[in-house]
Amino acid sequence: MNLHIAVLSGDGIGPEVTHQAIKILTAVAEKYQHNFTFEDALVGAVAIDETGNPLPEKTLDLCLDADAVLFGAIGDPKYDNNPSAKVRPEQGLLALRKALGLYANIRPVKAYDTLLEKSPLKEEIIRNTDVVIYRELTGGIYFGKKTLSEDGTSASDLCEYSKEEIERVAHLAFKAAQGRNNKLTLVDKANVLETSRLWRKVVTAMASHYPAVELDFLFVDNAAMQMVLNPSQFDVILTENMFGDIISDEASVIGGSIGLLASASIGNKYALFEPIHGSYPQATGKGIANPIASILSAAMLLDHFGLADEAETVRNAVERAIDLEICTPDLNANGGYSTENVGTFIEEFIADIGALHINSGNIKVGQSTII
Repeated sequence: MNLHIAVLSGDGIGPEVTHQAIKILTAVAEKYQHNFTFEDALVGAVAIDETGNPLPEKTLDLCLDADAVLFGAIGDPKYDNNPSAKVRPEQGLLALRKALGLYANIRPVKAYDTLLEKSPLKEEIIRNTDVVIYRELTGGIYFGKKTLSEDGTSASDLCEYSKEEIERVAHLAFKAAQGRNNKLTLVDKANVLETSRLWRKVVTAMASHYPAVELDFLFVDNAAMQMVLNPSQFDVILTENMFGDIISDEASVIGGSIGLLASASIGNKYALFEPIHGSYPQATGKGIANPIASILSAAMLLDHFGLADEAETVRNAVERAIDLEICTPDLNANGGYSTENVGTFIEEFIADIGALHINSGNIKVGQSTII
């Protein structure tokens, strides 16, 4: 398969972790005889600094012409700490989602057995957690009309949804549930919000087209509580934009590190793949950023193009790294493994997936030997 991939590494640790994902995709291409080409472009704070625009026209044109987008992270303290800034890095990502029609964000959350003790939650609570969150991405309060009074003392944000916006992401969630454990949970606030009542009405009507899928409902406040009390009860979660943003970030604590969580943003024509973590500017250039979320996002890219075996190869390599504790300091404080070390191990494991003997001494200096 030939794929032209736009690479928007962004800010902070974005370039470091994205580089590792590219290494892994290159290893996959060599192993399975594909041709993946990569082309870089600016986005976020680095784009503002160079062009004054968080999403330059050249970057958008590249994304519109590419088969997929591999995204790093955006954000910089000089904007994060300045609420009055008129141009912000996050505007670039929101504009990109809108321009590409990326209406569904997909976030898998899994508790790895060897990392259960790393989570702040009790092992018996998070064991066997394996959930996928489908978040509507281009509607709702984030994109609604915003007002601020002339005197700056009152403001409003409009939350608006249409039947069509709900249906297109709900279809994806129902289909995902069919391929998993046939359970779909709609998270809303239908006891208070009119938009949530529309969500419940539309999704309920759709359920008859997916008779094998058990559909249930949770108010978002209860869902937030259940996510930390009993997360393994969930299979596929479907929700609107803001609720999905909050619930998926809450779920990130389950795995023990936000550096493990990948995501895909999907539209009818375009797709973007990114770790859910931020730019983590304090870690920039230190080699301590966890690249696994970016690497697993690359696996989701492979899934998107029907390369299931290739994606599974990447996930197996990641799990092998986790099992051997070849992880960055967020997961193995005393291991001495850098961002580059972890990526190199996974890269070389993919190149010889059947290997059993690992020369861990060489991994620490960036040269793993797999026999």
